Amino acid sequence: MAREIETLAKFVAEAGYDDIPEAVRAHAKITFLDTLGVILAGSTRPEVAALREKLASGGNVTIYAPGWPRGDARTAALLNGIAGRAIELCEGLRLVSGQAAMQVLPGVLAVAETAGSSGREIMAALILGYEVAGRLASAFTPRPLAHQNGQVSLLAAAAAGARLRGLDAAGISLAMRIATTLVLTPSYTNAVAGATALNVAGGMSGFAAALAPELALAGFTAQDNAVEEALGELVGGGFAPDRLLDGLGSEWQITRNYYRLYACCNPIHPALDCLATALAELKPRPDDVARIDVATYRFASVMRNPDPPNYFASKYSLPHAAAAMVVRGHAGFAQLDDSALSDPVIAALRHKVHIVEDPAMSAVAPKLRPARVTVTLADGRSATCARDSHRGDFNDQFSDDEIRGKFRELAGVVMSPEGAAAAEAAIDRIDNWANVGELTNLMRRHGRA
Repeated sequence: MAREIETLAKFVAEAGYDDIPEAVRAHAKITFLDTLGVILAGSTRPEVAALREKLASGGNVTIYAPGWPRGDARTAALLNGIAGRAIELCEGLRLVSGQAAMQVLPGVLAVAETAGSSGREIMAALILGYEVAGRLASAFTPRPLAHQNGQVSLLAAAAAGARLRGLDAAGISLAMRIATTLVLTPSYTNAVAGATALNVAGGMSGFAAALAPELALAGFTAQDNAVEEALGELVGGGFAPDRLLDGLGSEWQITRNYYRLYACCNPIHPALDCLATALAELKPRPDDVARIDVATYRFASVMRNPDPPNYFASKYSLPHAAAAMVVRGHAGFAQLDDSALSDPVIAALRHKVHIVEDPAMSAVAPKLRPARVTVTLADGRSATCARDSHRGDFNDQFSDDEIRGKFRELAGVVMSPEGAAAAEAAIDRIDNWANVGELTNLMRRHGRA
C-alpha cells in the first residue's frame, strides 16, 4: 500500500485537538453549524420524511428531524446524510469536487453519540475526516460522469468514525481500506433528471463511518492497495499520491471550502451573482424582462433545462434559479421552494434565459468559475455584469454573520427561534461538551410541534 495513505491514517489517529490551530477550529465550528442547519431543513423533504418513517425503528442515536426520533448509529447517519443532501445547500471543497462536511459530519455525530465522545473529540474527528477528504480528492481523478458523493468522502467518513471508535493508525487504515468495498458510483445525470437517488450516496458516507470501524474491530481484513485500486482503477481514472501529504499539519483542507446561500448547484452561483448585480441596476418588474443572456464555463452551461421536472431537478436549472431571482428577489431556501416550480410567472421567465458556454471561461475552470450575464428589458435598456467566481469562493467570502443567519433560517424549519439560537450558542462552546447530549437535549426541548 502507498506510504502516503499510511502516513495520512497515522495523522488522523494521532493528531490532538490542541494540535489544530485555533483559527481552523473556529472555521470548523461555522462549518458544523452550517451543515447541521442544512440537515435540519432537509429532514422535512417528503421523500426523506417517508424514508425516516420506514427506517427509524428505535435505538440510541438521534435523527435530526421533527420529533427527534432515534435509530441505530448506521441508520441515523444514513438518514441525516440523505436529509443534508436533499436541499442543495451544503458546503463543499473549492478546487476539487466534494461536499466533505455533509458526508463526514452525520457519521461523526452518530458514532460520537454511541461512543460518548466529547465535543473536542467530535470536532477533531470532523476536521481530520475533512482533511482526508480534501487530500484524497486532490490525488483522485474522477470519471467524467461520476458525482463525488459516496466516493473519496466515504473513505474520509470511515476514517473519522474509526478515530472516534479509538482505532490506532493501522486500524484507521484498515477501516478506510474496508470502506473501499462500499464506494458508490452515482452519476451527475441524476441531478438534471431530478433523481433524488443521488442523495442516498451522500447518506451512505455516514453509514460507512459507523459500519467500517465495526468491521475492522470484528476482524475483517482488506487488501493492502485497496484505496489506490478503488480510486485509481475502479470508480476513478487515476490516483497519484505523490502530493497527498504536502503541508500536512500546516495547511488545513476545511479552511479551503466554500459555503452557499443560493439553494442550487454551486456551478451556477457565479451567474446568479452577476444577475443580482444587473437587477439591482435596472430594477425591473418580471414582465419588463425581454431576455437574460448567460455566458459561463462548460460545467455550468449544461445546467440549462428550462422545464425541470421536479424540486430536485430545479436545483440544477440555471433558467429556473435565474427566473426565481427576478420574481422573488433571491434564490435562497425560501425562494426556491416547491411553489417556485409551479409559479406561472417564473415558468414563463425561465424560457427567456439563454445560456452558452464560453471556451475561454471553461479554460480557467475550476480554479476560476466565471460568468457574464446581460439582462435586456423590453424598453431596450440593458445591464451586463461579469465576475471570475461566485460569492463565498476565495475572492469574496461570506461573513460568519451571513452563515449564522442561514443556520437560523434553516433550523427554524424544525425548531423554535429560541431553540435555533440555543443550538447556535451550544456549537460555539462545543469544546466544553461532555458529549453530544449537550446539543440533542436542547433540540428536544425546543422542537416545533
